[in-house]
Amino acid sequence: MIDLASYLAIDALCVDYAATRVLDRIHLDVQRGELVALLGSSGCGKTTLLRSIAGFVTPTSGSIRIAGRDITRLPPEKRGTAMMFQSYALWPHMSVAANIGYGLRMRGASKQAIATRVEEMLHLLKLDGFGPRPVTQLSGGQRQRVALGRALAINPDVLLLDEPMSNLDYKVRIELRHELRALQQRIGITAVYVTHDREEALTLADRIAVLDVGRVEQFASPQEVFHRPASAFVAGFMGADNAIDAVRVNGGWQPATAAPAGAGEFARVHFRSDAARLVPAPSSRDAGLQLAGTIAQTQYVGQGYRYRVRLPASDVWVHAPDCLPEGTAACVVVPPEALIVFPLQQPPRIS
Repeated sequence: MIDLASYLAIDALCVDYAATRVLDRIHLDVQRGELVALLGSSGCGKTTLLRSIAGFVTPTSGSIRIAGRDITRLPPEKRGTAMMFQSYALWPHMSVAANIGYGLRMRGASKQAIATRVEEMLHLLKLDGFGPRPVTQLSGGQRQRVALGRALAINPDVLLLDEPMSNLDYKVRIELRHELRALQQRIGITAVYVTHDREEALTLADRIAVLDVGRVEQFASPQEVFHRPASAFVAGFMGADNAIDAVRVNGGWQPATAAPAGAGEFARVHFRSDAARLVPAPSSRDAGLQLAGTIAQTQYVGQGYRYRVRLPASDVWVHAPDCLPEGTAACVVVPPEALIVFPLQQPPRIS
């Protein structure tokens, strides 16, 4: 059940499209002033969940509450939310000031109140003097600020952001990511942020909800989700996408393909490519999981190289500083503390 002290409380929310269940009993509790990221791949349900909060999607069952008020069946304009869209959805024929003040005009605010609030937003977003300028003359980062200003101008209870930085180049995205986080913390607004970029979620969020096929796989702090993923799916999505079947032997882990007769404890172990080392051959001096194989692919990534290492049962990726030719015999060494272990209920099939 949801914490009754939650500011935004989503309880057992389901959304069906015809015979397809898109959201399956979603539970989330968002505290006042918290930024929660909804993280997942395309089609996982994160945007449907955001649009359900905004009122653009009607849930099949469950409830949504803001500050104890049930908004599940209310129209969008009566929910106290504001949404910033991926495309920004700015009016191209309007000035910056007219776009920022649009929501206030729709709510019947006076011209003086609108002008005052627009000036506040321009100053807050470092757009002083941009009010008369057409939005078509702005850069992508400036348009993003205008769209954010329009959403904030109506002073919403909850700010909803649908991948608002996906259309920006990498450098601008990094800069605005930090600006947005600092702004959100400064004004203390409650926000829900949809993204498929794990780095963005880790940087921005107080907590992350990782979604898969309409369910919340894990809802925790960025540190918890990254270092202690609750499932193999979360581990892979957070970058620990190397995964092999292993067996515990004498307190350590070995590949399941080398399992001794009568071995009992099997697991699926995950690790990140930058947490492993590449050495010429297995050695008793190296503690941890050792995977002997052959370099099958080499990629230069600027700060060293990324290698696909072919093992008897699968391939894994590892980073290393030196350039090695394909076909070279090598051993991937993963320290024990870098392993994320998920026990297997029965031994894996070994061909």
